[in-house]
Amino acid sequence: MASGVTNIFRIPELRKRLLFTLGMLAVYRLGVFVTTPGVDRAAMGEIVRQGNLLGLLNFFSGGALQQLSIFALGIMPYVSASIILQLLGLVVPALEKLQKEGELGQRKITQYTRYGTIVLSAVQGYGIASYLESLRTNAGASVVGSPGWGFRLLTMVSLAAGTAFIMWLGEQITERGIGNGISLVIFAGIVARAPAAAFQTFMAYRSPGSQLSELGLLLLLAVMVAVIGVIVFVEQGERRIPIQYAKRVVGRKLYGGQSSHLPLKVNTSGVIPPIFASSLLLFPATLAGWFPVLAAVQSAIAPGSWIYDTLYVALIIFFAYFYTAVTFNPVDVADNLKKNGGYVPGIRPGKTTADYIDHVLSRITFGGAIYLSAVCVLPTIVTNQFGVSFYFGGTSLLIVVGVALDTVRQIEGHLITRHYEGFTGPRGPRIRGRQVAGGEALGT
Repeated sequence: MASGVTNIFRIPELRKRLLFTLGMLAVYRLGVFVTTPGVDRAAMGEIVRQGNLLGLLNFFSGGALQQLSIFALGIMPYVSASIILQLLGLVVPALEKLQKEGELGQRKITQYTRYGTIVLSAVQGYGIASYLESLRTNAGASVVGSPGWGFRLLTMVSLAAGTAFIMWLGEQITERGIGNGISLVIFAGIVARAPAAAFQTFMAYRSPGSQLSELGLLLLLAVMVAVIGVIVFVEQGERRIPIQYAKRVVGRKLYGGQSSHLPLKVNTSGVIPPIFASSLLLFPATLAGWFPVLAAVQSAIAPGSWIYDTLYVALIIFFAYFYTAVTFNPVDVADNLKKNGGYVPGIRPGKTTADYIDHVLSRITFGGAIYLSAVCVLPTIVTNQFGVSFYFGGTSLLIVVGVALDTVRQIEGHLITRHYEGFTGPRGPRIRGRQVAGGEALGT
């Protein structure tokens, strides 16, 4: 590992890419502190800490929404636009055709994703501006000093421009840096809050009457390390279906006859299920601020209750199957194998192969969904057990570990290409990463 890290700085191109990536992430973190005009930062921070849908958006923006900076929407509009285009590709023939046209089609889809990101960020910016005008802190202070159409339009333009700039930063990192830029932006936002979370945990340990002892603090650290190990193990896990290619004679040459495999990841859906599940469960809390009749529903599914955890697990399992079905089509895989002369030993080509792949995928998806559910409800379990908030589990840890694996895999690829050892040595296993984006961000 030490030699692998040293070799990084021996390659001028790789060193340049790493420095460029760090520079772009530094620019992103500086922009988090640029506040949108007309907003009381202190009042906004108090509102976000009360826990609602804004709290979820603040989580993925790296604390930018808490200050309502120009980066308050973060990269989530881009993620949403990517997912929407993936879903539309199932029902719109033109988009489905573009998805199969290779690099040229991908460029078109990327362009549509950018347009969709601007539209979504403008709509969300206007909605947030209108919502902020109705917010009051517990002391009665207003978040917006001068409400009206001027504030709404200014906020909409500022937030849309901030999201567009973050999208540009992510694309520049992907093209000229190392790793997936969109994923690294989310990664930077989460990691930036880790020191504050660790400090809060330590202060909870030092506070008078705390239930957290020295042994409890060590157990928390052991749980965090164990969870990271489990995430790495499962994210690297895959089911390999053996594939055999028939021999073909083309002219005077003989092609085919080799053996291969079809890798199916245990967690095909990535972190999309927890994100969707959290959004749906926090949505009633936001609506309760507008419609008091929903206050009873809000209290019934408050975070930490058994009803909330039960619904959370059920929604994660549902979205794990749903998103896997959207992004992986066994029929297309079986047709491609048949066209290239490939087959699964003992399984007839065509529909039988598609059914077999779908059966295997359904079984391993259930295991992946249970794994996601266990990791995501871990903070609640630890909080109830130790009486202290646990900030190092759930969706945040899934994203951090997934992005780290993918970035390390790309660095290792650069090292091996230039005849250097990888991080695990010349005979060690190769690190398999995964894309963490919804299309590109937060998916597989």
